[in-house]
Amino acid sequence: MNFRSLQAANRRKTTGLLIAMAILMWVVAYSALTYFGGATSAIIPIAVSISLISVWGAYYGSDKLVIKMTGARLITESDNPKLFDLVQEVCIASGLPMPKVAIVDDSAPNAFATGRSPDHALIAFTTGILDVMDRDELQGVIAHEMAHVGNRDTLVSAVAATTAGAIAILSDILMRMAFFGGNRNRNNNSNPLLLIFSLLILILAPIAALLLKSAISRKRESLADATAVDFTRNPTGLRAALEILAKDSTVVRQRSNAVAHIWIESPLDARVASKLFATHPPIEERIAILRSMESKGS
Repeated sequence: MNFRSLQAANRRKTTGLLIAMAILMWVVAYSALTYFGGATSAIIPIAVSISLISVWGAYYGSDKLVIKMTGARLITESDNPKLFDLVQEVCIASGLPMPKVAIVDDSAPNAFATGRSPDHALIAFTTGILDVMDRDELQGVIAHEMAHVGNRDTLVSAVAATTAGAIAILSDILMRMAFFGGNRNRNNNSNPLLLIFSLLILILAPIAALLLKSAISRKRESLADATAVDFTRNPTGLRAALEILAKDSTVVRQRSNAVAHIWIESPLDARVASKLFATHPPIEERIAILRSMESKGS
């Protein structure tokens, strides 16, 4: 599989997962109306509105929020001319505008991109990644992060988080209503099995939403890898960079759940109970795909 077919496949899968989340939201709303009757008619839009406001607020202030949470500091070209030259090379190859550049004082090799659009983008690198990677490897990392910018992954993540957040809020409110004896639909014509099934959906929906959100994040990482090769036409650089990350056992100090998904290597995936909840594909799998691109000459 070359980078273009991989890009297309991951875009299709992302679209399918987003549609699945929308369907899940509809199923939760339908289940709530089935179990509680008209008592939930006002709760559903309120839950969705709360989630939309909170997540989209974070989306529009994502760069400032991430800088604060990761301890990144903005630098100028005079601070690191070689790094800026590499970023500018990738920008020219990709046709994207020059992002802000930041450094995170951390010995663990890692990097991330954030910002609500290409015109408001920021890419950051730990001091550790700058120390251990050569020019080609760092170019691959930059291309991966600029791919996130070009693919609007912040927007896709916000949509996924909005939907998952709405499902979690709605399910939480409705489960509290059920626990405290809310106005459950007591219509004599109601099917008891349907009511039980509706209650199970309300219980399991937040887990399903989290699984879908994690799957979307994994597909965007795979898409970013393929797009990076599209930018550089050099899968070797990114593959070698990922091999360095795979061999390194250190993790960044700032590893909050809120920002773990934005790093090129998640600092939390090794600790999750199941790969289904991981925000990144296994790094060995990513390396294998890039190696296959090398052997086929992309």
